[in-house]
This record gives sequence, structure tokens and C-alpha cells, in this order.
Amino acid sequence: MITDTKAIGVAYYTALGEKNIEVVKKYLHPDIQFADPQEKVIGREAVLKAAKGFTNIFKTLTIRAAFGSEDRAMIVYEVEIPGLAKNLQAASLLSFREGLISNIELFYDSTGLLK
Repeated sequence: MITDTKAIGVAYYTALGEKNIEVVKKYLHPDIQFADPQEKVIGREAVLKAAKGFTNIFKTLTIRAAFGSEDRAMIVYEVEIPGLAKNLQAASLLSFREGLISNIELFYDSTGLLK
């Protein structure tokens, strides 16, 4: 099965930026794993809960670049978070299984988050 990983990644992060959790959900594999510098979350419902919490803290999410291959995609984006001196720059490595996002590995510099 050939999946347009770049298009799915962009659609996922567009929905996240729009804070539309119902649309976000349709892109996630039931056994999805999510990891960032602060936590690891397993399972679609747990990832959705984390995504909902994330949408509550940012003002805007802007996709800067997207790249895809047969079973992976990389989305580079920035989020405007009230209270931070500058926008948070992030990159997300997505892996796919059965046409859905099965793993999200998020990279960002957390020093900007420290008070």
C-alpha cells in the first residue's frame, strides 16, 4: 500500500493547528506512540488527550516545511505560545502503518520553555 505520507502529515498538523481534534483523530493509528523531550504516550486516546492539552496552550501553529517518503514524513513547524519570548520551532518525524500515523517523534529545543 502506497501512502502519501507528506499529505497526511500536513493534513494532521493543519487540523492540529485548527484545534480540530475530531479531524486529528482520523489520522492516528489505534496503537500510535508519541514521544517528545518531555514525555512518551501510547495509544490513540492518550495521544488525543495530549494533543488536546497542546491545543490549549498555543495561539497559532504554522507549517514551515514538509517532506515524505514511502512510510515516513517530516513536518517542520513553529507554534506561537503566549508567554514565550519567541515562537517554538519543532520538527516531527512521523511513521506510518496501514495508512495511518503510527509513531510521532517530536524534536524541539526545550530551553525556550524554561522560565
